[in-house]
Amino acid sequence: MKQYTVAILGATGAVGTQMIQCLEEQNFPVGELRLLASARSAGKKVAFAGGEVTIQEARPEAFAGCDIVLGAVEDDLARELLPKAVEAGAIVVDNSHAFRLDPDVPLVVPEINGEDVAWHHGIISNPNCATIIGLVPTWPLHKIAGVTRMVVSTYQAASGAGAPGMADLEAEIAAMGKGEPLPAPRTFAAQLASNLIPQIGGFDPEGYTSEEMKLQNEGRKIMHLPELRVNCTCVRVPVLRSHSESITLEFERDITLDEARAALEAAPGVKLVDDRAAASAHDRFPMPIDTSDQDLIWVGRLRRDISNPHAARGITFWCCGDQIRKGAATNAVQIAKLLTE
Repeated sequence: MKQYTVAILGATGAVGTQMIQCLEEQNFPVGELRLLASARSAGKKVAFAGGEVTIQEARPEAFAGCDIVLGAVEDDLARELLPKAVEAGAIVVDNSHAFRLDPDVPLVVPEINGEDVAWHHGIISNPNCATIIGLVPTWPLHKIAGVTRMVVSTYQAASGAGAPGMADLEAEIAAMGKGEPLPAPRTFAAQLASNLIPQIGGFDPEGYTSEEMKLQNEGRKIMHLPELRVNCTCVRVPVLRSHSESITLEFERDITLDEARAALEAAPGVKLVDDRAAASAHDRFPMPIDTSDQDLIWVGRLRRDISNPHAARGITFWCCGDQIRKGAATNAVQIAKLLTE
């Protein structure tokens, strides 16, 4: 089997750290792993595949000889450095927002449009975490009945803001437990512990946030549905890890609940947890406490949309998935594996 020289740009962040673990878990054919981060992290050692890898400073010359580069940095750094990786001969799988809507860059969820990697020009984009978590279970239902409209509310964990967001929530919870004053918010607009924040990203002129528009704009590109209509509200919740979403779908054709359940049970990347009679809540419906640190999107609370005048064409469900894994790192490694096949 061919071995690949793989680099991770942003290797010390929450997503980059998870990428290292995912490469090892998925037995990715890594011949050499290069971990790239800021100058202050250079020289530190990280365990990988029974050995240690020394972190290097992220500079253009570090991409020389790389086959695949996994990007896990913010937009500005992605725009600055990842084209340099392409110039050096690497194929880039980028987790930032920088290239997602570029018409020359595939935006890929392997369970949905893995074939799109074939037309890349050096960069392949990883979608937004909430987009991935919502579309993986939407896709098998779309294949049956043709989705035309989505109404979505997301309940996004602190992990969506990376390691700093998780650290802030943990610090607030610790302070509350000790009866101490809470530290001033750093990552979020307000205190997150014991609170909900109905804003992720900046507002557009119509009052939607940048995070809310990602599901429509990215969903259209991934599913090849340029007319897909999406109304989304994104909320930051005091959960450390794993996003949740309430999704109502409207279809072109009738779909029964039995058909929907069968499609979800057979769908790759999906786990149906939908037993209202189960003794334990953990078996009745998905919850972020159960879906953290694994790669499946759990789906439950499946029911008719009783507000739809054509009830047979409306389905509502609840889903949860790990934002750091399938919502980011795992999806990127899955894309990279497609490049090796």
